[in-house]
Amino acid sequence: MKKKITIRDLAKEAGVSVTTVSQILNNKG
Repeated sequence: MKKKITIRDLAKEAGVSVTTVSQILNNKG
């Protein structure tokens, strides 16, 4: 991996809040 991808990065790319990304990740699996 060239750089770490954080929840903050995912949220920025997806255009959603960090909370939303966190909930999605927690609900998978």
